[in-house]
Amino acid sequence: MIRTPLRPLARILRARERGENPDEIEAENRRRRHEEIQDKARRRAEGRLFLMAACFVLAFTTVGLRMGVLASSEPSEPLSQVMSAQIISQRSDITDRNGRVLAMNMLTYSLYAHPYQMVDPVAAAEGLAKIFPDLELADLKKDFTSDRKFMWIKRKISPEQMQAVHDIGEPGLLFGPREMRIYPNGRIASHILGGSGFGAEGVSNAEVIGIAGVEKAFDGWLRDPANNGAPLALSIDLTVQSAMERVLDSGMKLMNAKGATAVLMEVDTGEVVAMASLPDFDPNDRPRPLLKGDPSDSPLFNRAVQGQYELGSTFKIFPVAQALDLQLINPNSGINSKSPMKIGKYLIHDFHNYGPQLSATDVIVKSSNVGTVRIAQMIGVDRQKEFLKDLGFFQATPIEMVEAPTGKPLVPPRWPAVTSATVAFGHGLAASPLHLASAYATIANGGKRVAPTLVHGRKRPTGEQVMSTRAADMAVSMLRQVVTRGTASRAEVEGYEIAGKTGTADKPRPSGGYYDNKVVATFASVFPASKPKYSLVVSLDEPSVSVGGGGESRTAGMTAVPIAAELVRRLAPLLGLEAVTDEKLPQITPRIATRVEPGSEDAVKVVSNE
Repeated sequence: MIRTPLRPLARILRARERGENPDEIEAENRRRRHEEIQDKARRRAEGRLFLMAACFVLAFTTVGLRMGVLASSEPSEPLSQVMSAQIISQRSDITDRNGRVLAMNMLTYSLYAHPYQMVDPVAAAEGLAKIFPDLELADLKKDFTSDRKFMWIKRKISPEQMQAVHDIGEPGLLFGPREMRIYPNGRIASHILGGSGFGAEGVSNAEVIGIAGVEKAFDGWLRDPANNGAPLALSIDLTVQSAMERVLDSGMKLMNAKGATAVLMEVDTGEVVAMASLPDFDPNDRPRPLLKGDPSDSPLFNRAVQGQYELGSTFKIFPVAQALDLQLINPNSGINSKSPMKIGKYLIHDFHNYGPQLSATDVIVKSSNVGTVRIAQMIGVDRQKEFLKDLGFFQATPIEMVEAPTGKPLVPPRWPAVTSATVAFGHGLAASPLHLASAYATIANGGKRVAPTLVHGRKRPTGEQVMSTRAADMAVSMLRQVVTRGTASRAEVEGYEIAGKTGTADKPRPSGGYYDNKVVATFASVFPASKPKYSLVVSLDEPSVSVGGGGESRTAGMTAVPIAAELVRRLAPLLGLEAVTDEKLPQITPRIATRVEPGSEDAVKVVSNE
C-alpha cells in the first residue's frame, strides 16, 4: 500500500499561489491517516471478537452434547488407569503346556541406607549382620561411619527380613518396592528357563530382564505391555520334566557319570516335552559362570543344547536309512563285513568278528563299523553330506534358547574317504543330543524333517520330506530289532515297543587325540515302534559301572540304555501311553513279498506294515 504524503508538493504550491496556509493541508492529511488506522484496528478487533465467540459457542456445544451422551448412558464404575498400567508393565509368567506356573513375578523390597541419617550406625551394623549372616560386620561399620550418602545393602529381601530390619528402628535404613522373578519349582527345568536379573534399577523400582534360556530368548515378548500380561506357554510338561530329572539324576549317580542329559520330543510336532541337563542349578540363586577351565564343568552348561559330542554308533542308522531311500539296499541285502577294512593307511575294525557278510539289518543290530562304512561308500561323499545337512547336522538347532547358536555341530572342513567312513559310524562330527533327538524324530515321522521347539501349540510349517516314508519305516523296524535282539536289549520295556540304537564314543582330549578310559555313552530311541510318537535321547558323560568279575563297563548298552528304559517305564504312563500286550501288538509284515538276491541291482525295498 502506498501511503499519501502529509505535505504533497503540488497542493502546497497551489495553496501558496492562492495565499492559503499549507499547514492546513498537512493537518487534513494527518486526520485522514489517523481515521484509516482506527478503522483498520476496529475491523481487526471485531474479527477477534467474532472468532472468540465462535470458539465459546463450539466449546459449550461440545460440553452440552457430551453431557447429553453421559446422561443417556448406563452408569459404570471408573477404572484406575495408574493401577492398570502397573499391572501391564509386569513381566509375563511362563507356564508349562498345561498352564502350571514355571516363572512368575512377586512384589518384594530392596534395602538401602543413608548413613548420614543414622542415629546409631554401629548398632545398625550389628543388627544387620545378625539378620544377614553373609554381610561382613566390619565392612558395615566402616561404611556407616564414613561420609557416604547412599549405599545398597540388599537388592531383594523377604517379608520376614523386612520386619526384622524394621525392628532395628534405625531411620537411616530404608526400603524400596520392586518386583522380583521367582521360580516356584526350584531346579526343575532350570536350563530351559535360564534365569533373570535386574537391569536398570533405582531405590523404588527395578527392571527385570532375562539373562539365559527362554527368559532371554523371549525377553522382549515377556516385557511387552501389548501382550496384556498373557503367559508364555512352553511345550514342556512339568510332571514329565520332574520325573525325568529324578530318574536321570539317580541314573547318573548309579553310573558314576560326570554329567547326563536327556531329551524327550514329540515326533509329529517337534515340541520338547522334557529336556534335562545335569548337574543343574536353582534359577532363584543362579551361580556365577566359570571364567576358565572346561565350560561343561559348570552347572550352567546345558549339555542337551550346548554339548558338542561325537555320538558314536547312534549315527549308523543314517547311512543305512539313506541307502534304503536310494534303493541301493534292502533290509536283507548282504553287506561285506570282513574286518579289518583298510581305507588309505587307516584300518577300521569291528568290536567282534562278524564274519564275511551281514544283512543290512544285522549291520545295525550288531553295530558293525565295517558294514556301515561299506554302505556309506555306496552312497558317496556328496550325497552323504547332503543327507546329514537335511537332517540338521550342519547348523544350530532352531530351539528358542539363546544358547542354541553355541551348540552348532563341529563339522569336518574336509571330507576325504576316511572322514566319510568315520562320520558314518559317529566319529569326526560332533553334535548335540538335541540334534540327535530331532534326527531320530525325522525318521520316526515318516521321513519329514522335524525341528525342535519349546513353544506349545504354535502352528508350524510341515517339514520337508528328507526320505521316503517306506525307507523311514524300514529304519524304525531295524532300530526295533536292536532292542529285541541286539546291543540295546536292556531297553526292552514290556508294552512300549522301544526302537533305538546305542553309541559309545571315545572322548576327545583338548590337546588332540582321545582318552583311553573316558567315553560319551548315548542311546537314541523312538517309541512305540509300531506308531512312533516320541523320540528319546539319553547321554552320559564319562560313565563307568561295575560288572560281574570286578570289571568295569562304559558302553552305552550297560549305562545309558538302562536309564532310558527306566525313563520310558516312568514317563509313558504320564504321557497317556497305554502299555500294549503281546496279543494287541500289530503284526509287522512286508508290503512287498518279492525276494531277490541281496545286493543285486534288481533288489526291491521291503517295507513294514503296522
